[in-house]
Amino acid sequence: MEELARNYARALFESARDAGVLDRVRSELDAVTQALRESRELRLFFNSPYFSRDEKRAGVRKVIKGADERLLRFLELLAERHRFPLLERIRREFERLWAEHHGILDVQVAAPIELDERLVSEIGRRIDQQTGRRVRIDTRVDPELIGGLVVRVGNVVLDASVRNRLERLKREVATAA
Repeated sequence: MEELARNYARALFESARDAGVLDRVRSELDAVTQALRESRELRLFFNSPYFSRDEKRAGVRKVIKGADERLLRFLELLAERHRFPLLERIRREFERLWAEHHGILDVQVAAPIELDERLVSEIGRRIDQQTGRRVRIDTRVDPELIGGLVVRVGNVVLDASVRNRLERLKREVATAA
């Protein structure tokens, strides 16, 4: 499913980029996925096997007004092929492609408490210096970490948490015994 979502996202991304409407399509795609998240009725309609392809295709034009024509055709294609359940995954991959296109690097930082804004800015500045890309940081509180930080940059994870250190120590003690 992930590969299929990546293929659909890449097709929409390239179409929007080539037409010069990348930011508009990104915004409208976000709005559509948000509407689906918030409306149980829309999810049931577009994800249900009880409605025909034609009903779903017609539903796209009735529900979504004024959107870019490429996005509307794309959503009709998803409806026709019963691929609407992939839309959230497609949106996430589209967002990743958009960020890459704009030289933005997404970074996730987890800590056991809310981090000071200056510390978050300093983490972002250092990653920016090392990668040469603009950094977009998402922070979250994870009380299970006990102390320290877990920083995820793409597929690389720097786990400097106390929990991780304790687990390593536990493994070392178990191996030595």
